[in-house]
Amino acid sequence: MTPAPAATTAPATTTVAPLVITGCGVVSPAGHGLTPLTSAGGPHAADLDAIGGDFPPVALAAAPDLRVAESLGTKGIRSLDRTTLLALVAAHNALAGLGAPLADAERARTGVVIGSSTGSVRSSSEFSRETLVRDKPYLVRANRFPSAVMNFCAGQLAIWNSLRGVNATIADGRVSGLAAVRYARNAIARGRVDRALVGAAEELCAESAWAWHHSGALAPGAAVGEGAAVFVVETPGAAAAAGRTPLAELLACEVGTPGSGGMRTSLAGCVDRALRRSGVPASDVGVVSLGATGIRGLRAAEEDAVRTVLGGPPPHRIRPAARLGESYSASGALQIAALLAAWHAPDAADAVDAAEGPAAVVTSLGDDGHAGCLVMRRPQPASTGH
Repeated sequence: MTPAPAATTAPATTTVAPLVITGCGVVSPAGHGLTPLTSAGGPHAADLDAIGGDFPPVALAAAPDLRVAESLGTKGIRSLDRTTLLALVAAHNALAGLGAPLADAERARTGVVIGSSTGSVRSSSEFSRETLVRDKPYLVRANRFPSAVMNFCAGQLAIWNSLRGVNATIADGRVSGLAAVRYARNAIARGRVDRALVGAAEELCAESAWAWHHSGALAPGAAVGEGAAVFVVETPGAAAAAGRTPLAELLACEVGTPGSGGMRTSLAGCVDRALRRSGVPASDVGVVSLGATGIRGLRAAEEDAVRTVLGGPPPHRIRPAARLGESYSASGALQIAALLAAWHAPDAADAVDAAEGPAAVVTSLGDDGHAGCLVMRRPQPASTGH
């Protein structure tokens, strides 16, 4: 592989306007919120009776009680699929963490960008199956159609929270979470919205579990997981005007498609471009949040690409999938959440000291060669002055 140019030559200042995360909501096999992500234990065992379906003989990691009624009430939730419920609960917690509800004028300028594989795999699979097995003229149940559409989740997030800005669903396999961040950054930079709910969601269901089982893509002992992480992302100025405290700065986010050099070169190029655009030298990177932990052949490729650009392994590495299972399109968003937990929980198993470097890299790599990299930084005292 041809090494990517060293990131230590990055410019001294960022070439893209930083954004900030001011709210965070997480539902994962570890539990609700950031705190469970800091524990050293494994995920909760899957409650297959609650999920339903005939699962293959593979390890499974499911989110515990979703607390749907507690977060959303009981009205209008019966028709919602599990992907949407995961995202709605995470979004509710992210908005609740702002301290005060968004004003109506703010909601008009708030968008939704959600990363997804294909929406609810179960809903689309069941609806498609009915077109084959039910009597002519293929009398499918019409009430199942809305949740079978890929952008159903993003639409519901906007409806439930009265958000009237840009609404987008990004389907880019395992890179979907980071691709959603990039899309939201561009929408905010172009003035289409002032802030956005950004994240990704993936449900555990028998259909996707069987796909993992038959593909043989999971490494031995890796679990099929699920989860959702949703963040309130906005400009530093908007956060300061509303009195919201940033949890982290989002600098550059790059995504790429495979080229002739292969997946290592694809990811190394993303990392290098992101560091250069963010103005962060390799020496400032104290932690990397890795995603391809449980996928055969990808773990080594991901780590090789990071070492190529940084000139060696970073001081600290976080591998959320080792505890949460393989959550596919939600993996990037959960990696961001795990990094926030490491920064903000001093007693965390993956706690990262500020002396190890103020910046972090979140990487994502799919077996199709698609790659992504997000550069984040601990909140700076003067960050609201950008």
